[in-house]
Amino acid sequence: MNSDFLSAVLSSPRDKNTASKVKVRPVLKGERLLFQIEKFRNNQAFHENLSAADASLKLAEYMHNMRQLQLETADFSYTVLVSKKGKVTVKRRIQSSSKKPAAFTHNRKKNYILEEGIPVPFLLDLGVMTEDGQIIHAKSDKFRQINRFLEFVEDILPELPKDKELTILDFGCGKSYLTFAVYYYLNILKDYNARIIGLDLKSDVIRKCNALSQKYNYKGLTFTEGNIAGYTGADHVDMVITLHACDTATDFALAKAVGWKTNVILSVPCCQHELNQQIKSDLLKPILKYGLIKERLAALVTDALRAEYLEQAGYRVQLLEFIDMEHTPKNILIRAVRTGKRADNIQQLQACEELLHVSPALKSLLKAQGDF
Repeated sequence: MNSDFLSAVLSSPRDKNTASKVKVRPVLKGERLLFQIEKFRNNQAFHENLSAADASLKLAEYMHNMRQLQLETADFSYTVLVSKKGKVTVKRRIQSSSKKPAAFTHNRKKNYILEEGIPVPFLLDLGVMTEDGQIIHAKSDKFRQINRFLEFVEDILPELPKDKELTILDFGCGKSYLTFAVYYYLNILKDYNARIIGLDLKSDVIRKCNALSQKYNYKGLTFTEGNIAGYTGADHVDMVITLHACDTATDFALAKAVGWKTNVILSVPCCQHELNQQIKSDLLKPILKYGLIKERLAALVTDALRAEYLEQAGYRVQLLEFIDMEHTPKNILIRAVRTGKRADNIQQLQACEELLHVSPALKSLLKAQGDF
């Protein structure tokens, strides 16, 4: 276990309840070389990053239950076979060409959080991965989207307490690629205790997602049929996720989050029709006569005003570019972290609304619940 190590796969277990397969790869954490051990058991994957010495001991321990080991280094390829009677056979051959670990050829920030080549159970069932962890070509955009979203989650981890159970709501979860990804990332990769609730109007989607959650024994992941405006199933929420909730459904989700004093909001709005019907300006009339321009301008104004209203409600807000799996211009993510400090630019905000003759839904919702 050193800088020449490439990978190892332990397989053919005597007892599958202990582990059905174990994979190992090198990772860099800053300047420190570690070895990530991924254990597969009962359709679940468990990860841990260990030093060279601890990884060696752990692999030796796992080999008591395995009949085969395939190990690759920069110079050699090893095959270890263990017979039923315990006889060990080791075969070594020289690599046809010199190889170096991928972890040392790319900047760590360029690596995906969920990496290709490492099977993730829910990605198999959702049709994103093959059984050997390869990404299905038609789903490559979804795979990048999932990882991009997890990067946004990773950035706000310091805002989420780790000493208690977290409650996370995903409004309009749909097929729940990202809902499963967030649960897997927080509970399995990062060892948080997170309860995640997915909410959607489609009963067939909810049934399928609950079945998958039960299959993987994700006890803290449940899916409920219902709409955003009428949801009353939680008193406190640590993070609210809303992805592609159409038009003012995003506003209802944001208002709910503010009302709960949610720590973190991650929202990718969609179909901003409301202001497209309202926006008008004598000053901007020459450019607003073009329907496509008016539509796009209205969408940008809608999300910018949403960000401003959240700042008025005590949040620090960023508008970030998000990779959208549908290849549409709707790829802005609103990331808001609660600070309790309200912005003091209310007069400028009102002047902007008057210029464009708009009165967005989020402002009315926040006013109605006393948060604006």
